[in-house]
Amino acid sequence: MKRPKLKKASKRISCSKRYKIQKKVREHLKKLRKEAKKKGVSKRVKKDPGVPSSAPFKEEVLREAEQRRIQIEEEKTKKREIVKEERAKKRKKEKSAIKETEPNTKKARKENGTKLQAGPDRNSKQFLCSELNKVIDASDVVIQVLDARDPVGCRCPQLEEAVLQREGKKKLLLVLNKIDLVPKENVERWIQCLQKEFPVVLFKASTQIQDKTVQAKKSRIVASNEVLDRSRAAACYGSSCLAELLSTYATNTKEEVSLKVGVVGFPNVGKSSLINSMKGILACNAGVKRGITKSMQEVHITKNVKLIDSPGVVASPSNPKASMALRSLQVEEGQETVLEAVRTLLKQCDKSQIMLQYTLPDFRNSLEFLTLFAKRRGYLQKGGVANTEQAAAAFLADWTGAKMSYHCKATESKSHPAYLSDAVVAEMQSGWDLIQLEKGNKECLQGVKCPNQASSIGFTSKGPTRVKQCRMMSLNKCPGS
Repeated sequence: MKRPKLKKASKRISCSKRYKIQKKVREHLKKLRKEAKKKGVSKRVKKDPGVPSSAPFKEEVLREAEQRRIQIEEEKTKKREIVKEERAKKRKKEKSAIKETEPNTKKARKENGTKLQAGPDRNSKQFLCSELNKVIDASDVVIQVLDARDPVGCRCPQLEEAVLQREGKKKLLLVLNKIDLVPKENVERWIQCLQKEFPVVLFKASTQIQDKTVQAKKSRIVASNEVLDRSRAAACYGSSCLAELLSTYATNTKEEVSLKVGVVGFPNVGKSSLINSMKGILACNAGVKRGITKSMQEVHITKNVKLIDSPGVVASPSNPKASMALRSLQVEEGQETVLEAVRTLLKQCDKSQIMLQYTLPDFRNSLEFLTLFAKRRGYLQKGGVANTEQAAAAFLADWTGAKMSYHCKATESKSHPAYLSDAVVAEMQSGWDLIQLEKGNKECLQGVKCPNQASSIGFTSKGPTRVKQCRMMSLNKCPGS
């Protein structure tokens, strides 16, 4: 009987039925044995009695039997070896046939007097520097993207000097990204400090643009003047202000070709996210992992404005450890462990603010902090042991990504750098609609939801970050001297 709410019926049967089946089976087997007995078929296999002890030549018989067994085994091994040799010959013939059909390209080029040149390594610092060179050379305007949490640390003096000394009088524009992770008072003070040298645009890039259809991609970004009923990460602020600023500059220059705008900066400042937010779709690959962009990529924003994405600026190893932990690729390349990077960052922060931010008890050192953090997040190995490496990677991703709120104190420099004279500053400010820029920055700052001063971690900046010295880079040619 099939039970309710079950697919299979029960295997239980009555005792009378079970006994009846067993009886039928016994009768059937008995019948088969009788028929086999009549035919003379014996089920039992006769056992070899061996050589009787009373046999006169027992030892000789056993010796002959052993020799016969050894001979049979030798024949089997010979057959196996023959099969192996045949297979090896077959493989050699196939390989020789392939070599005949596909001649060696290296030998052919040597005969012709040419050498086979391998393609460039896309992960090498030399290749990244050359791609950055191409972006600067091809650009009319260069946007240096700065992380609002540490704007001075994201500035590169060699890069700025190289842009200013290039031919064609290129304009340099600063974009202060990730303003939603910094208190408003801190952002306002940074604007006052930075706009004395270059025009500054406030920006908050959208970090949740997914690879969907074009209409779905466009609907992911929320304009700054709309009511925010979506997630905070999907909102974008400052894109309309930056687009209008670039379009106005393009029309004022009255060039027939579109305005080329290069986007440069250190890894994880939000270069690709800025382009995606301006475009409204996933045009460039972006992520928490540093060094995703390896080569230049052009993206048309409007009819007369074109943005060029670039790989991250390569930081010099001579920089302070805190700067390298936030703005270099040493952790991804394995030159520095995540544990060392976390230890360096914790030294630059107030311990009480770290405890409040991550809701952790007091800790004595970085290892104890990572142990508590791993248990808090559930990063455990077998036996409940804390996975400190996974916890360190998550902590570092919070700081380099668009999640952790920390800020640096804005400090006004008494004098401009050597490469920034008053004439250069005036030239950089000319040509832009500064009134429109100031209005757009105010609207952007009003719309963004910024953290309080108490909920943001105070961080000690180590100053501007120097770049890697490249063999092909000179001050007049590339930002690496």
